Amino acid sequence: MLDPQVAALLEKASRSPLPPYYDVPPAVARRLYRDTRGALTPDPPAVESVQLLLVPGAAGPVPVRAYRPKGAKAEEVLPALVYFHGGGWVIGDLDTHDVVCRTLANGARCAVFSVEYRKAPEAPFPAAVEDCFSSLNFISRNSSSLKIDAKQIAVGGDSAGGNLATVIALTARDAGGPPLSFQLLIYPGTDQRMGHPSIDRNGDGYLLTKKSMAYFRGHYLPREEDWLDWRASPLLARSLAKLPPAFVMTAGFDPLLDEGRAYAERLKKEGVPAEYREYSGMVHGFITMGRALDTANAALADCAQSLRRAWGMA
Repeated sequence: MLDPQVAALLEKASRSPLPPYYDVPPAVARRLYRDTRGALTPDPPAVESVQLLLVPGAAGPVPVRAYRPKGAKAEEVLPALVYFHGGGWVIGDLDTHDVVCRTLANGARCAVFSVEYRKAPEAPFPAAVEDCFSSLNFISRNSSSLKIDAKQIAVGGDSAGGNLATVIALTARDAGGPPLSFQLLIYPGTDQRMGHPSIDRNGDGYLLTKKSMAYFRGHYLPREEDWLDWRASPLLARSLAKLPPAFVMTAGFDPLLDEGRAYAERLKKEGVPAEYREYSGMVHGFITMGRALDTANAALADCAQSLRRAWGMA
């Protein structure tokens, strides 16, 4: 059953005069996303510090916003979460996910590094993958100066960012990247073929639509043959064995529900400890909507708790 707060939100959205993302150019879609998300996002919680890092990347510096949790001492060594924001690889930025990162930093008492990877269509696949992996490597190599524990680095993200987190975990496993302690996968996109039943079942009327998904995919993956590349569709990777433990969360009225669940099931089948949780009354993107949805705040608390357990802090 649809959560009553979600139903009220959808009713309001249905009356909006704003155009859907797929009817406007990416630059306009980015502005629409920023403006509409702000009204749903809680006030930013205070943290101890926020710093902008410029990480060397394949095509130039990658901006990374570094958070330390409230109360952390300057010399205190903390576990770390490298976070990739959602937005279909086209929209979203450091600011749209600022509250999420602050909340996770305080809730898990960890450093959070939010990566501003290049976006499509200006920089299509695999640009985002390259920037995210470069950022992870930089953070790991500089763990001492960043005051983080190199043995307790997790990756995480929501939606497109959840997709990138799965891909970066696979890349780190196969390309001699830093050893990772955990994956925090929030309604991740894992299969670019768009063939799962939930895409049709939930693909209209629940904020993220099938048309918008095709719009995002068209910009990020303009070459159809890339849909089957595991760096775009990690559910199609040959093996998921020997990946770090994961917490995979989905939303019951999300087009991505089935592929998120399928990824969690494959992780478990291949020997990876994976906790799966479906927030049955929610829609895609809900974790950023804590001003309107109580479950958004509860879900972020669950995410923070999963990180604390992974790091032996629970």
